[in-house]
Amino acid sequence: MSFVLSCFADEIDSDLSVQMREMRRCGIGHLELRGVGGRNVSEFSEQELREIKKRLDGEDIRVSAIGSPVGKIGIKDDFAPHLAVFERMLGAAQIMGARYIRIFSFYMPKGEDAQQYFEPVCERLEKFKEKAIPLNLVLLHENEKGIFGDIAPRCKQLMERLGDENFKMTFDPANFVQCGQKVMEAYRLLVKYIEYVHIKDAKFADASVVPAGYGDGEIKEMLAALYENSYDGFLSLEPHLGDFKGFSALEQDKKELNFSGGTDALGRFELAVNCLRDAMKKVINA
Repeated sequence: MSFVLSCFADEIDSDLSVQMREMRRCGIGHLELRGVGGRNVSEFSEQELREIKKRLDGEDIRVSAIGSPVGKIGIKDDFAPHLAVFERMLGAAQIMGARYIRIFSFYMPKGEDAQQYFEPVCERLEKFKEKAIPLNLVLLHENEKGIFGDIAPRCKQLMERLGDENFKMTFDPANFVQCGQKVMEAYRLLVKYIEYVHIKDAKFADASVVPAGYGDGEIKEMLAALYENSYDGFLSLEPHLGDFKGFSALEQDKKELNFSGGTDALGRFELAVNCLRDAMKKVINA
């Protein structure tokens, strides 16, 4: 059993060279590909994707998943153009040698009961599955605030209806916190569907994002449960610390976390990595 670290390297810098350099410095060998050069993965041509793959191969960095924006449109929005975006993501996964494509279950109209859109959501997700299955690709539904599958019970609904070897779950603890959902309650409800984990933490009080282990995301408890269940998949860092205001509160922990960086993007990413490794170490050595 082992945790494998990956990351959204576009949170380090938009420049791929800087992303790769800092990943090497932090000892991370996998990337969840979302953005390069200020552009989303969905915007790249086949030639551009092949060039990115060549550069990643040159640094021995593998793509753990395509961090696509698929499913991040309103349930009432025109679906045909979005299906074309998804088809490009299938090509991106093949070029990058990635098994996984991260997807979402569509934004719900504000003020309306999300449950009435269950069937339309499933119909659209089924169309994605139909195209992924022949390619042996796995679609990973991520719980995201505001979409149909943002809270655990509705995630479970989707998984009971669609879940199989080609449709599984990316579990994001901070997103659950921002929906007012207790993380370990969500974990226990969804554990058998979890294939991939995002590492991001947040606070119930104001939904602010903080380093792993410093919020209400029950990161250490989640890692302990994953460890006990012999989880051997990815932990993908998506720290979202761009506007992190609590840095000074961690000053007393800097030595323990082996952190000497600053408050710029590179320093914040290093802090996120070290906080995760600290939590992992406490779980594994417990």
